[in-house]
Amino acid sequence: MISTLEKEITFRFLKAKKKDGFLNVISIFSFIGIGLGVAVLIIVMSVMNGFRTELVNKIVGFNPHVTVKPYSEKTNLAKFNIPELNAISKNLISSNSGEAIIMNNKTSKGIILRGYRSNDFPKLKIINNDFFVGDKNKLTNQNISISKELSFTLNVNIGDKITLMSPSGVETIIGNLPKQKTFTIVSLFESGLIDFDNSIAFINLKTLEDFFNLSLHNRNLEIYLKNPQNIEKQKKIVQKIFPNEFVYSWSDMNSSLFSALKVERNVMFIILSLIIIVAAFNIISGLTILVKNKTKEIAILKSIGVLNKSIVKIFFLVGVFIGISATLFGILLGVIFSIYVENIRQFLSTIFNISLFPEEIYFLSTMPSEINPFSILIISASSILITIIVSIFPALKAAKLDPIKALKYE
Repeated sequence: MISTLEKEITFRFLKAKKKDGFLNVISIFSFIGIGLGVAVLIIVMSVMNGFRTELVNKIVGFNPHVTVKPYSEKTNLAKFNIPELNAISKNLISSNSGEAIIMNNKTSKGIILRGYRSNDFPKLKIINNDFFVGDKNKLTNQNISISKELSFTLNVNIGDKITLMSPSGVETIIGNLPKQKTFTIVSLFESGLIDFDNSIAFINLKTLEDFFNLSLHNRNLEIYLKNPQNIEKQKKIVQKIFPNEFVYSWSDMNSSLFSALKVERNVMFIILSLIIIVAAFNIISGLTILVKNKTKEIAILKSIGVLNKSIVKIFFLVGVFIGISATLFGILLGVIFSIYVENIRQFLSTIFNISLFPEEIYFLSTMPSEINPFSILIISASSILITIIVSIFPALKAAKLDPIKALKYE
């Protein structure tokens, strides 16, 4: 327990006098350093969490949440009605895919074609966003849906025709030649991920299977979940239902990307924590100077019977008070900055006429931010723990002071 005397002396020592001007400066810099370190950590973690969430939402909006791919035998359609599957899924869609070359005038490009039935195509999330242009119900026969980005690359628009070349051959009198078909563009989509937009197009499922000489046995089952975030648990449920098929999720398809983001976030946390550690070491300097300046007061306190453990508590509390108040200041500053980070980005871009967070690099038009209470708790606990550790040494040094020698030299 902390006595009233210890509290009174602690607050008295926190009020620096004129002769303690240099000590006051050190205390202020310690406070600012810890506060800024905590704030920067919260801001960086919030932006990285926001970036990951936005990226996940875009990937989940473009890809099936779970895909069931048959090895040799056709997927058993009777399993589509299993209650466990219906409990977690929102849509079950049959699909197929293949690689082709898309050509228009002098431009050609490799592309992945995805095939869907005309009544399944409108169920896709990417087709139901505000950026979709065209008729979502016309994915039939020789019609195709491409991205807006790809339409700029090929210099085409809705109603124009493009040619696709398949690696599947067709026998002619001069030998085996690749299949070519002309398709009419009926719609344009936009996912927000340039890599996807530039490499994927949609055509009718039956047309795709004829184009690539695929059978019904090759069809995949795309499962769109009610809660795509909790993917691993739901993937295991699907694997139990389809034990003889290859089951993979959107997370598996992008595992290297999210692993890199996780490593980057952890490294940033460690590096930026050094700011707090450096600032905390200023507390050692400040408390050491405080002990030196308060030698007479410490000696008087000891001579009137104040115990060593009380002296330790007093100087320990001085350091901890600075650390906790600085941490709270940092939390407040970091949370406010994280909430208005996009407004601040726009303000700085306008004032200095520079492009911060360019969309063509980061795939996002705005700087995302997601405040995670758990991250704030970890950062705050780390900051306070560091402060506690660095406050111990000066406090012990103050308790070891010999009152006789201290008063002799005063």
